[in-house]
Amino acid sequence: MFRENLAYDGSQLSPLWAFKQMGVQGDSIVAFRGSCRVVGEAMVDIADLKSGAFIFSQDMLHFIAEHFENSLEKAVLRQRLLVALTKEVLESGHVKIPLFRRGDDLFAKTAKLSVSIATITPVSTMIHLGLNLTAYGAPVEAVGLRDLGVPEEGVFDVAGQILNAYTTEMEGVNLARCKVRGVW
Repeated sequence: MFRENLAYDGSQLSPLWAFKQMGVQGDSIVAFRGSCRVVGEAMVDIADLKSGAFIFSQDMLHFIAEHFENSLEKAVLRQRLLVALTKEVLESGHVKIPLFRRGDDLFAKTAKLSVSIATITPVSTMIHLGLNLTAYGAPVEAVGLRDLGVPEEGVFDVAGQILNAYTTEMEGVNLARCKVRGVW
């Protein structure tokens, strides 16, 4: 986990980013905190780009996952698993109201808590999940973890629990596929 503030602008969705920036090699998930501003050609979601949308948050908790394979469908499924695990972690005592998952986004009532995207690179698939810490200045109705009761000093604890949940799940998936015999 990177504890220095690092602004997210979409360029982090590039192959081997965690290895280059944090020394984490291979399949990985990393977290960092910082602002978020993704505009124009940095937008990976073409529907958002065509509509003129942009992504902005003054303060977010970011997760970048990278898996060295070329299945975008599997990346999207992993993205949704990461979002579902994040919901579980947050509802296990960090937030005071129920959250709702719609696709790859989390909401508190009608306010958006997260942004997320999965994409493919020449050598890997990548996932970005950003959780608002504050909703101030967001271009849509939004809510932040701070609004939901997560104290400032608890932000990196939440990040660690989400990282652990995803890593444990991925390890479990790997072990599950390595313990069964094929049937013909």
